[in-house]
Amino acid sequence: MEELQVIQSKIYEIRSMKVMLDRDLAEMYGVQTKVLNQAVKRNSTRFPEDFMFQLTDEETQNWKSQIVTSNAIKMGVRRNPFAFTEHGVVMLASVLRSEIAVQTSILITRAFVAIRKLVSTPPADRVTELQQEVKELKEYIEEAFADYNDINEDTRIQLELINQTLAELQSKKATNDKPRPRIGFVK
Repeated sequence: MEELQVIQSKIYEIRSMKVMLDRDLAEMYGVQTKVLNQAVKRNSTRFPEDFMFQLTDEETQNWKSQIVTSNAIKMGVRRNPFAFTEHGVVMLASVLRSEIAVQTSILITRAFVAIRKLVSTPPADRVTELQQEVKELKEYIEEAFADYNDINEDTRIQLELINQTLAELQSKKATNDKPRPRIGFVK
């Protein structure tokens, strides 16, 4: 599980795609970045644009600003890194042809799948839980003050806030229940 978290921390969103950079992949596969990129260049037909692309200067600067590293590591980037999509990462395992590459590719694929699953299933259950907890709180307050004919102003305001929160949670749940647009190629 810890390995997946480490891998997930090295998955970036660039050009609206989840990708991993050549330097991170080289580290995971136990090779130098230069060796990884040479293997890719020797097998360039296996890496179309939807498997791999090189970052632009602007994308590289954005990436550098997102990571917190020392200047020594930042200065080690002499050229714009290559970004590999999930399919590109799987293809790397066949190009590198080592047992470490195969095992690492399996872990990386699992990390991509976990991220995709997390993104595709929003935490709507948490909204329902919060809604239930707020309802229970409201009922408790109403029961606690049921014997008193006169509810003070503070308690009345709290009950109004709880009712407002319940309404907001209900509207959020309704928003999350809307069907999502289909993703993929459309003819």
